[in-house]
Amino acid sequence: MTATGLALSVSSASAEGPTAVDAVAVNGAATGFATQNGGTTGGAGGATVRATTGTQIHSALCARASSSTPIVIEVEGTINHGNTQKVSGSSCNTAAGVIELKQISNVTLIGVGSGAVFDQLGIHIREASNIIIRNVTVRNVKKSGSPTSNGGDAIGMEADVRNVWVDHTTLEASGGEDDGYDGLFDLKNNTQYVTLSYSILRNSGRGGLVGSSESDLGNGYVTYHHNLYETVDSRTPLLRGGVAHIYNNHYRNLSKSGINSRAGARAKVENSYFEDSHDVLGTFYTDERGSWQVAGNIYDNVTWSSQGSQNYPAGPNPQSNTTVSIPYSYTLDAASCVPAVVALTAGAGKGLKESDGSCSPTDPTDPTDPTDPTDPTDPTDPTDPTDPGEPGNPTGTNLSLSAGADGSSKTGSTSYGNVRDGDTSTYWSPNGSTGTISVKWSGATSVSTLNIREAAGSEGTIGSWRVRNHDTGAVLATGTGAGLIGIPTTTLKKISFEIVSAHGTPRVAEYETYA
Repeated sequence: MTATGLALSVSSASAEGPTAVDAVAVNGAATGFATQNGGTTGGAGGATVRATTGTQIHSALCARASSSTPIVIEVEGTINHGNTQKVSGSSCNTAAGVIELKQISNVTLIGVGSGAVFDQLGIHIREASNIIIRNVTVRNVKKSGSPTSNGGDAIGMEADVRNVWVDHTTLEASGGEDDGYDGLFDLKNNTQYVTLSYSILRNSGRGGLVGSSESDLGNGYVTYHHNLYETVDSRTPLLRGGVAHIYNNHYRNLSKSGINSRAGARAKVENSYFEDSHDVLGTFYTDERGSWQVAGNIYDNVTWSSQGSQNYPAGPNPQSNTTVSIPYSYTLDAASCVPAVVALTAGAGKGLKESDGSCSPTDPTDPTDPTDPTDPTDPTDPTDPTDPGEPGNPTGTNLSLSAGADGSSKTGSTSYGNVRDGDTSTYWSPNGSTGTISVKWSGATSVSTLNIREAAGSEGTIGSWRVRNHDTGAVLATGTGAGLIGIPTTTLKKISFEIVSAHGTPRVAEYETYA
């Protein structure tokens, strides 16, 4: 068995500066539907300018030779109403109190240095094309109350928009419509070829929509991948018409509904992880049905309402009712490791890290990325016999005996509780070759060692795995095979053992935990 602590890669990345980027990473390589229709390159090849106010962003747009002259705008600091004024010019059409990307093309907006925060100030994209937005935080944009901006949308697109890539952003509110907020990521009125990737959308009543009404059906070709939707009431997203590709996203605490496919929309939803949520997929609040193709998703503590008028949940056993063709290539992470990968990569200030498709984050600009398991500088190289990830026999009390348990799936008469009953003749098996089993406590508990015991006759079945702090999503260790696992001493309420691959159907007899 080998074990490595991926948490180390996060601290190594942050040592370079939490939002550090360089020339190689500024535009990056767009993914998903943003690669279609001629592709999305933003301001590649244009001048690079630095802006620390919203007015300077508008000035940079207005100083170009034309509205299509490529430009990269590096943003640092806090952009707010007090420093965002209208600027006039022949190559721009701006307004005060909002970042206005209107009637323009070929622009990259990227956070650098100590970070870029758009505080109570939205980004409005209208009649524009070939736009890239990366590594920024947009927070608390309101449509009512004071101050207001962008109709309450963190990022909103409308009116003949084409080819937009939004990547490594954090979009957040502090409540729902009654508190003055609207959507975090809205597309309407003929907006097409858009990708939202490696982003966090949280603390909002509305995650986002595609189409403003049942008659606004000319939008679509949107990709959502490696995003975290957390503590959102609904619209993750709401789809009206068009095609959406939704993969490797992590959904937590969706209180009302999640992916709402309606009015003829078609969504391909694959290898995503839904947990502690309600009605995560279906057609809701209308009789105009949409459809979906599903594969490889995990539903962890998801509840479903009964079908009724204007309420058509896909669960409790979601099945495909359409087929969606995807015109571009992409690589899927296993759903079981999506929470861990997304926790390490999504959002502003993560060093633009991405997944390499094997459940590991990588820095596309760093050839010596410390997450590379072959990096000779890695102090927890699993080939090192003195690696602290290989503990001796566990000592002390097995904390699991007084804990609870749950998981992503189970098969037959097996039970989650069997892994904490002290009886190696009983066991839990996932519904398939992969799955997640968790031990949980009512209060914060410190854990430093795990012991995974396979049931008699199934030894050697477990292949690769991850251990995750369920409270935060952080990966604590990775490796192969059952047995002892050492992790950094961590205080948490729930710890998850995620089986990424196996040689058959695993049978976990005991999931022991020790301080």
